[in-house]
Amino acid sequence: MQYREHFMVQRPSPKTLARLRAIADYQFFPGAGEVLVPDNARVLVSRNTGRVRAVVGDMGILASIRASDYRYILRYPGARLLHASTEPPLLRVFVANEVADEIRRGGNLFARHVLYIDEDLRPWDEVLIVDEDDRLCGVGRLLLSPSEILYFTRGVAVLTRDSEWSGGGVEG
Repeated sequence: MQYREHFMVQRPSPKTLARLRAIADYQFFPGAGEVLVPDNARVLVSRNTGRVRAVVGDMGILASIRASDYRYILRYPGARLLHASTEPPLLRVFVANEVADEIRRGGNLFARHVLYIDEDLRPWDEVLIVDEDDRLCGVGRLLLSPSEILYFTRGVAVLTRDSEWSGGGVEG
């Protein structure tokens, strides 16, 4: 589906830009708005509702915005920006190197493969999946709390949404 049929691509107004940055600062960390919504960003606006649905940068779609609660849904290009601007362990789930390639191909992350996780994360948060050397493998949604992930040896811990090899960010 071509997004241009349903959305208008435009530059955000200063008020919209400030609001989008405030949402990112609240959801991720103070200062994330400047990283995730750069000055040259464009937004996809719904033709039906007039609401912002995604932030588009030079690398493609950086993040979508969930309609129900106006929270960001990270895409791989946006995850790359956040990864480059933060120090470990912020927003990160560390995985064993032997499963990192599977995550890069888009596979979900199981609890048994998690080595370390940012203790401040909560279920349903957007997380950066990185290997033991802090190289970004993918981005996804956390399903369990950090203590549950480190305790359990079975089950999916993170649903991988976008990854390096899945073509993250090629549309735009």
